[in-house]
Amino acid sequence: MSSTCFISDLHLDPARPAVTRALAEFLSSHTDCARLYILGDLFEAWPGDDDDSAIATETTALLRAYSAAGTELFVMQGNRDFLLGERFCDAVGATLLADPRVIDLYGEPTLLLHGDSLCTADAEYQRFRRTARDPAWQAGLLAQPLVERRALAAGLRAMSREANSLKSADIMDVTPAEVEHTMQAHGVRQLIHGHTHRPARHNCDSGTRWVLGAWERQAWFIEAEPNDIRLKYFDIIQ
Repeated sequence: MSSTCFISDLHLDPARPAVTRALAEFLSSHTDCARLYILGDLFEAWPGDDDDSAIATETTALLRAYSAAGTELFVMQGNRDFLLGERFCDAVGATLLADPRVIDLYGEPTLLLHGDSLCTADAEYQRFRRTARDPAWQAGLLAQPLVERRALAAGLRAMSREANSLKSADIMDVTPAEVEHTMQAHGVRQLIHGHTHRPARHNCDSGTRWVLGAWERQAWFIEAEPNDIRLKYFDIIQ
């Protein structure tokens, strides 16, 4: 039976080749997947769709082969790869999804998000998010040479790690009231997102919230079939 799968927060990076190998393993073991949704942060950093780095080339080839074999592929931007766009999606045979997006998951309207928009207690990050998602700001950034964008991406990663080390865990998690508001606003009883790196299934007043995990020691994914949905993982061999 074909299934629908969801992954996020792989944070692919040359410094972590085991995660790229885990992606290849996941794709080769899910050839019967009818649809695969990547809900943001596929890459640790993404300087633009003209990136010709080895990690970009290898990932493009993996995903292009997977979609060419018959799986529908959908990609959403995350907070790390917010510059990922149509050119990359065309290269891998994917559809670029807006955040948020409601899909029909076997008859159940399901809201898909990267998840960072739900972390409203982190006011500093939300200010950055508004800037990073602004089309005019992105256009100005993409007009810079690739080498400068790579340097900026490295700087942003370092700043993010430093800032997060000073924040409490609760601030970087979702705000429950925002979850309820968002689900009600979109008229759904099911939500799937990543970003927080806290894989779990939560029952809330508005329905069920599924959280995908980051690919660190385990490769997390959600596998859905017409009468079942499961949060699963396999160990990443270092």
